[in-house]
Amino acid sequence: MSSETRSPRLAVLIDADNASSKIADGLFEEIAKIGEASVRRIYGDFSSARSKGWADILSKHAIIPQQQFAYTTGKNASDITLVIDAMDLLHSGRFDGFCLVSSDSDFTRLAARIREQGVDVFGFGEQKTPESFRQACRRFIYTENLSVAEHAANQETTPESKALKPPSAATPTIKKVIAQMESEDGWVSLGVIGKQLANMASDFDPRTFGFRKLSDLVRKTNAFDLEQPEGGSMRIRMKLTTGNHASAKKSPAPRPKG
Repeated sequence: MSSETRSPRLAVLIDADNASSKIADGLFEEIAKIGEASVRRIYGDFSSARSKGWADILSKHAIIPQQQFAYTTGKNASDITLVIDAMDLLHSGRFDGFCLVSSDSDFTRLAARIREQGVDVFGFGEQKTPESFRQACRRFIYTENLSVAEHAANQETTPESKALKPPSAATPTIKKVIAQMESEDGWVSLGVIGKQLANMASDFDPRTFGFRKLSDLVRKTNAFDLEQPEGGSMRIRMKLTTGNHASAKKSPAPRPKG
C-alpha cells in the first residue's frame, strides 16, 4: 500500500490505573476513525484486582500489557514506563499520531512534547480530566461519550439522560468562533465552523451535549440560523434579534432645513 493511501499510523498508550476497561470497544472504534492503531500498549499492575477488567480483554483488542508491579506505595512506575516508551516511539519517526488514554494531568508535558515534534496527540479521558492535559492535545475525547455512542450508533441523537452538558452550554463557544470569521452577510460554512471549534477547544464534541452531529446541536440551541442552499454546503449565522433587524434597516434621510 502506498504512503499516499495508507491511514495514519497511531501509537495507542493506555494508563490502566486511570482508564476503565468498559470503554475498550468504543475507544478502538473512535481511534479507527482517526487512523490505524499500529501499536497498542497498556501500562499497569495486572496482578491487582483494579486492573483485572483490562486483563480479561487484552486479547480481544490485541493490546500488549506492560506489567509494572507496585513495589513502593505512592510511586507510579506505570506512568514512567509509559513516558519512556512514548519518547522511544516518537524518536523512531514511524508514527503520525499518539493516542494517550488517561485522565491524569501528569501526561500534560508528554502531550506537549510530542506536539512540539510536529506529531498529533489525541487524548482520551473522563470529563474530570484537568484542562491542562485536555488543551495539550490536538483533540480530546471524553470517554463518557464513547459509551454513549456505543449504545446509540444508529440514532441521530444520544439519549438526553447521557448528555454531559445541556445544548445551551455550547452556544458561547460557537458564537465566539462565528465572531472570528470574516463574512459580509454573516453566513459561515458549518464545516469551517466545525474545524475552528476543534482548534479553539480540543474537547469540543457534539456528543457532550447529547448529539451526534454538529448541525443537530446547533438547531437545538435555538441561537443560530441554519440554511443549506441548493447544491451548496450547510451555513450558519447568529440568529438576528429584533435589535439586529432594526439596525439592518436603512435610516430615513434627514429632512432638508428650511
